[in-house]
Amino acid sequence: MSDAVSFRPMTAADIETVLKIEYAAFSHPWTRGIFNDALTAYECWVMFEGEQQVGHGVINVILDEAHLLNITVKPQSQGRGLGLRLLEHLMQRARERGGRECFLEVRASNAPAYRLYERYGF
Repeated sequence: MSDAVSFRPMTAADIETVLKIEYAAFSHPWTRGIFNDALTAYECWVMFEGEQQVGHGVINVILDEAHLLNITVKPQSQGRGLGLRLLEHLMQRARERGGRECFLEVRASNAPAYRLYERYGF
């Protein structure tokens, strides 16, 4: 894994690439409308490896509860620790906003996500 990983807040200009990654990664991806709504209601981030957008995540913090709503890494970039880097970033942001515990949902068929969340301590 490269150390040249960076994050920035997602903007509407990122949605096209976000959707390409989302649709490549999932059989039931979030839609453009969901991401547009998320941009106005939640904290949305994009992850880069060098200049290439390789992932995105969405969190919501209400009082002291964080909700991990979406975490996605481009399929070609998976298996190199980028999911963990993205999760760590999102959890740090949640803590900075007062989140003391985090909730998430994961499809039973998503074994890689289960492993990631277990590795992180969920």
